[in-house]
Amino acid sequence: MNSGKIKYIFILAAFFFISKNIYAQNELAKQYEYAVSLYNSEKYFDAITEAKRLAFFDTLRAFAYPANELIAECYKQGGKYPDAIFYYKKAERYAKNKDEIYKTKLGVIKTDILRKATGQAIKLIDELKCDTTLNAKELSYWRGWAYIFNDEWDAAAECFDSIDHNSPLKLLCQKVEKDKYSVLFAKVVSVFIPGAGQFYTGNYLSGIMSLGWNFLWGYISVNSIIENRVFDAAMTANFLWLRFYLGNIQNAEKFAEMKNLEITNNALIFLQNNFNGEKP
Repeated sequence: MNSGKIKYIFILAAFFFISKNIYAQNELAKQYEYAVSLYNSEKYFDAITEAKRLAFFDTLRAFAYPANELIAECYKQGGKYPDAIFYYKKAERYAKNKDEIYKTKLGVIKTDILRKATGQAIKLIDELKCDTTLNAKELSYWRGWAYIFNDEWDAAAECFDSIDHNSPLKLLCQKVEKDKYSVLFAKVVSVFIPGAGQFYTGNYLSGIMSLGWNFLWGYISVNSIIENRVFDAAMTANFLWLRFYLGNIQNAEKFAEMKNLEITNNALIFLQNNFNGEKP
């Protein structure tokens, strides 16, 4: 076989190989676009299936990063947080540059925020802040969200204030903290005046009943002592008065915690439905 034929065969083989790869890459690109369209349509399970199929056939790992990052996003949207973190970290292994690595780490941070793993989210944020080339304000922004989900509204307000003194998130956090009830105050005031803690939290009927029962059993106990009915006084004080007195303190604490939970839940619902900025 002369050199001309060998050269011709080599060129033909190379052309065939390149054409095959181009065709395969085009098909993989279409597959990825289809998976993204399913994600945008909120069909997260179907998007995961298509993205995993893409990863299986992508022998050259050309789409390894975007496919795994898309799977992670789908799992996060579906509330499967451990799975989301697994695929974010898998995507990071295939990242081609610093921006892609940063994006996957932000994905992990947001997922940790949603699953209330505040300590892990803050730790990763602190690690990223050591890199002065990264956006410090963006990291402070997500730190603020971590504190919100951990019910630390004062700390969250400080984070948003460091970004913008007039930040709507800062103002909301300050309002929530101001509206919340002091659980300690509710308990302490109930020690001195039974029912006062319930009045403080707006549970007036419970406060009146608590005050009335404590007054009644206290009066009976004292009256029994005056009439030298020591046994009756001891029984009334230990089994009735003390029970209602301690129950009054516990109720005050419970009502304050319930009110605070209602306030924070309303704030989170407002953020979910009405806040137009970036959310975890």
